[in-house]
Amino acid sequence: MDAIHVTVAAIIKRKEHYLLVKEKASSGDIVFNQPAGHVELKESIEDAVIREVYEETGLDFTPTSLIGTYLLSPATNGKTYLRFCFVGEVPEDQVASPNDPEILDNQWFTLEEITALPIKKLRSALVLQCLDDYIQGKRLPLETLKFYSDEHQLANRCYRSLEN
Repeated sequence: MDAIHVTVAAIIKRKEHYLLVKEKASSGDIVFNQPAGHVELKESIEDAVIREVYEETGLDFTPTSLIGTYLLSPATNGKTYLRFCFVGEVPEDQVASPNDPEILDNQWFTLEEITALPIKKLRSALVLQCLDDYIQGKRLPLETLKFYSDEHQLANRCYRSLEN
């Protein structure tokens, strides 16, 4: 079985504009995406989205809710992706500026401008699906996400809790 690529993405809105990153896809095409990236080994999902937003935009992102989880299998590139999309806050006084050399630019778009982009200009259709779920008000509490780095410690804690 092929690997499943676990990724995170963030919806960042200021006034009536959404922040997208401009990047080069593996195909060589220039595309737009929410600030997003892969979860690293021994990293929580929340820590991953905070790190990715900072790397791609220079903004200090505080996730407030999970919009949803999305399994795309296969994507047009033949790979399988499991995306966790968040909404959150960034300081109003911070200016978006990429820290990652692979990000070409940060741009703010209205909803109408995003929906006018042809699909080939988007990294994935998940950009639109996450945005649609955000606009529909879908929100999950961050407490639904659990991260464990020590399975033995987790088991011991659960045994104690279940015995009570």
